[in-house]
Amino acid sequence: MSVTCGGGMAVSPQHIARLDAKLCNGNVSANSIEENDEILDTSNQISAGKPPRSLSTVRHCSSSAFLSEPELEKGITGLKLLPADNSVFSPVFRSGSYSEKGPKQYMEDEFICVDNLREHLPSSSNFPSPAAFYGVFDGHGGIDAATFTRSNILKFIVEDSHFPAGIKKAVKNAFAKADHALADAKSLDRSSGTTALTAFMLDRMMLIANAGDSRAVLGKRGRAIELSKDHKPNVTSERIRIEKLGGVIYDGYLNGQLSVARALGDWHIKGSKGSNCPLSSEPELEEIILTEEDEFLILGCDGLWDVMSSQCAVTMVRKALMQHNDPEKCSKALVKEALQRNTCDNLTVVVICFSANPPPKIEIPKYHRRRSISAEGLDHLKGALNSL
Repeated sequence: MSVTCGGGMAVSPQHIARLDAKLCNGNVSANSIEENDEILDTSNQISAGKPPRSLSTVRHCSSSAFLSEPELEKGITGLKLLPADNSVFSPVFRSGSYSEKGPKQYMEDEFICVDNLREHLPSSSNFPSPAAFYGVFDGHGGIDAATFTRSNILKFIVEDSHFPAGIKKAVKNAFAKADHALADAKSLDRSSGTTALTAFMLDRMMLIANAGDSRAVLGKRGRAIELSKDHKPNVTSERIRIEKLGGVIYDGYLNGQLSVARALGDWHIKGSKGSNCPLSSEPELEEIILTEEDEFLILGCDGLWDVMSSQCAVTMVRKALMQHNDPEKCSKALVKEALQRNTCDNLTVVVICFSANPPPKIEIPKYHRRRSISAEGLDHLKGALNSL
């Protein structure tokens, strides 16, 4: 299977693997990245169109680009890791983000980063600390659904009667509420839709909720741990669910219209509220307890993952954090690398760190092979030495 860009460029999984191997072995220079950044920035300015409702086409930071230096971690087997004292581990949440329109005519991605949730909530005296919230929303059919979801999803979660004790129920209810609100809002385009990927942190508890093909990847001492599933129509579990509800898949598209199996909005496909539509807004949840080995989380829309593996993204981010410890620069580097790989989509990346310090260097132990000599060999050696 390959991803075909608007300019006719096909990006195959094999091509992605070759790019990952080159990057993760340090064969890409920082100078080439910076030179291409200038070309990309110039071409974006020339080709940028005006999106609906006069929204900004590019939201980005002013940080400089980075890329790799030698000796990236090339394997995990045999690594000597310091034992983590998880009983005293207390995460510190800090984040950076970056977005670009890419080759598309309009920017339809949105994101949210709240490093300190207590500062944004009323009456939070009994609220767990530290607490944070992050999300990326990949819109389609216009930006209405993504913008509405970004602006309201956190409010829907914390206002739910199950929050915070029943956080999972609160998050599921919030997704359903946002989906129904998109159907009822007269000022919003009913044909607009969005994927939704959120990360809710309450002290060491992290809850990932995903509906769509954005992806959450945990960096755990250099290993990539995927915490969400890509909800593509061709994925076996999604295909079975779709077909049970009477849906069909044409060339990877749900009912021949949509390249995702789960999304908020898209009421021109869902029809009336309460109907059993194969396009679901229900998120899949993944809860983990953070430990000292959990270093950072990457949230990215599919424009990143279409051209880059999860492991390569984690390797890039870990190397960069060890150099400059800036999650915003890491986000920008991932976006720029995806652009160089000819992604076909808008790009949005959020990198969340769980510590104020950069990741520690992984010590690779040196193995000493013990060598011995037989008694017969020793006698021969003694004889040779005595004859000198």
